[in-house]
Amino acid sequence: MTATDRSIELVSTAAQAAADKLAHDIIAYDVSDVLSITDAFVLASAPSDRQVKSIVDEIEERLLKELGAKPVRREGDREARWVLLDYVDIVVHVQHSEERVFYALERLWKDCPEIELPADARATRGKAEEHARLKAAEESAEPGGEWR
Repeated sequence: MTATDRSIELVSTAAQAAADKLAHDIIAYDVSDVLSITDAFVLASAPSDRQVKSIVDEIEERLLKELGAKPVRREGDREARWVLLDYVDIVVHVQHSEERVFYALERLWKDCPEIELPADARATRGKAEEHARLKAAEESAEPGGEWR
């Protein structure tokens, strides 16, 4: 069994919405062969709680406006460290970068086929690592701009 056309459409729209809000490392898996409760998982991350909320809001707005889809469940938005949007056909996980590394959902689903995403979403791969490198470089610079 593979993800339905509707699920693929939801995944693509959610991934594009996340990319438009500068999410990091967007990926989607077809989990229909191993789970009976949903067809696909979309994973995305951001370096701040505020950005996690922004990404989640954009995904919800875009899926409703473009595809008439509303989540049946939304969890985790109070802390905005890991927000789950359950659309039945797909489940979207938007995590703070630290939670993304700690929980490593990709390890759980790595044997499932990846779903092809829009180019903007694919271009986000490696952004979390790049952001972490830049942040570390900024923190190691002294106020005068000289390196320690």
